[in-house]
Amino acid sequence: MIMKRLLLIVAALAIVIPLSSQTKTSPEEYAERYSLLVTKLGPTGVGIETLIQKWEKDYPDDTEMLLAKFSYYFSKSKTEKLEIREGSRYLGNAPTLTLKDSLDRDVNYFTVSNFEDELFGKATQAIDKAIELNQNRLDFRLYKLSALLDYEADSPDMALAGLKGLIDYDGHNHPAWEYPGFVTDETLFPAVMQDCCFAFYKIGTPSSYEAFKELSEKMLSYYPDALEYMTNIGSYYLVYKKDSKNALKVYNKVLKKRPDDYATIKNCVLLARKDKNVKLEKKYLPMLIRVTPDETEKAAAQTRLSAL
Repeated sequence: MIMKRLLLIVAALAIVIPLSSQTKTSPEEYAERYSLLVTKLGPTGVGIETLIQKWEKDYPDDTEMLLAKFSYYFSKSKTEKLEIREGSRYLGNAPTLTLKDSLDRDVNYFTVSNFEDELFGKATQAIDKAIELNQNRLDFRLYKLSALLDYEADSPDMALAGLKGLIDYDGHNHPAWEYPGFVTDETLFPAVMQDCCFAFYKIGTPSSYEAFKELSEKMLSYYPDALEYMTNIGSYYLVYKKDSKNALKVYNKVLKKRPDDYATIKNCVLLARKDKNVKLEKKYLPMLIRVTPDETEKAAAQTRLSAL
């Protein structure tokens, strides 16, 4: 009788144990629940933090959980409000709203971001761990650097240091970068870094222009044939320093190595026009006509040349 009872208990356990294991939520199920909540309630909706905490307890090294945690705390740390700023642009952006004051002058309101440091710190800790577990995921590194750029606004010191460190890492280790949705060949890293340079250029502050130049110079030290970075340096002199002489000198270095470089030729035309230098414009307009892929631009350049 005792043996029969023991056998019944063992049989019951054999049934209960598999059923119990099936009740544990899988990483995929957590990801589905998270995606559904974000779709319905937004990135910081009610219940999302609790879900992420349970997900983390069950799977502390799950990459999708870490990305969800990063997104939640970054979004939670950020608040936006309208503020009056002088000028027609703020951090490269046009006004969100423009009103008239009592003297009928434009008053520009811009969307300004503010961050709560503790929550932002939780976000960066999550993305740091995701990077540690996925060393070759270039997109993860850019998530962090983009967040830093947003956080620092017009003083992007940490973002600049992070990007310079990333360039060194690429140059010394030559990792096999992964970036879902993009072709991962030798052109990927320089193309991504050029986008980062443009992000600094677009901000349009003294520190961001200096960062734009520093990154371009650093990329040239590892990729001397990536002449778009030399063109960047020319644009630094032209746009920020208002130094047409040095800008033209740099642009001509590019054209000596790559005579049909469209962006550089276009910049030379703009430089000549800005300086009202007809002789110089006559020199570069035929080059623009030759290389531009845009028939409308070609026609406009031809008309301009004929009028000079």
